[in-house]
Amino acid sequence: MDVTWLDSEAPDPQLTAGIAAVRDAVRAYDTPQLPALGFTLSNLTANLRHGWDGDPPLFAAAREGNRVVAFLSIDLPQWDNRHLGQVEVTVDPIARRRGIGRTLFDAGIERVRAEGRPLVTTDCFDDTPAVKFLETTGFERASVEVLRIQDPAMVDWSQLDRLYAEAEVKSADYELVRIPGEVPADLLDDVARLAESINDAPTDDLDMEDEAFPADRIRGIEVAQIARGRRIYRLLARHSSSGELAGHTALSVEAELPWLGLQLDTTVARKHRGHRLGLLLKIGMLHWMRDLEAQLRSISTWNAESNAHMVGINEQLGYVPIARGIAWQRRF
Repeated sequence: MDVTWLDSEAPDPQLTAGIAAVRDAVRAYDTPQLPALGFTLSNLTANLRHGWDGDPPLFAAAREGNRVVAFLSIDLPQWDNRHLGQVEVTVDPIARRRGIGRTLFDAGIERVRAEGRPLVTTDCFDDTPAVKFLETTGFERASVEVLRIQDPAMVDWSQLDRLYAEAEVKSADYELVRIPGEVPADLLDDVARLAESINDAPTDDLDMEDEAFPADRIRGIEVAQIARGRRIYRLLARHSSSGELAGHTALSVEAELPWLGLQLDTTVARKHRGHRLGLLLKIGMLHWMRDLEAQLRSISTWNAESNAHMVGINEQLGYVPIARGIAWQRRF
């Protein structure tokens, strides 16, 4: 088996094609219920160069002959949480049970250790072979998240219109502002401060610090979404009396698979909570998408299983669970 690290600026096209093929083979085998969101080749190459937020991961491909059979990715956060490293290994179903995954995983752990980071984290879907592997290699379950999807063409608009009208009454001193594409420069610092409200969401037993969201990181997230070939939409709630930004929600639509959308962060600043702004924003985004992206048939969102407030909102909007993900951690 040959292991090759990819150059993030100029990745080998044969290796990236092989990694993309393995990713989709694993999706089809382990979690066929998942939408293909994020599985295009352009998504992979954009991730290699930009990561999620301008902080790209390290990638290595394992080959047998000329065919990629597995790959390793390592995230070493730079914006915050510099005490940890995230390691993910993906093995083609037809190449499993031969020690390939263990070899790559050990290499990933050693790289995190060499960087002086005392904590390794990883994720997997429930009811997949990775669960047993992680249990036997010293990892502890730290959090459970649930992936839900909504079909905008099938929502009960009479129900949503009623909920929206009720939320409007509670949020009469707020207005919604639509921002397609990148956040304008004059709003970027305010949006960055607002994004930090996500730190109030539960992280369960994960050993994580609060995330930092300077303006450069917000811009990095946008650049990474656009590089993936996605159209971005952000909806802001602004307090009419003070002009303060009170909350926001963001969504991206896959250009190559335009029936698929990804719900990004939805947050409301602490001082503005209690006005049903979360519900107003989420339904307001659906109104907007009904006008501009009427072809959408699936919007995906992840929430911690313990995040009862946001889970309740999403269930009111017609989201249904399709998969559970487990976050694991291991200290040196």
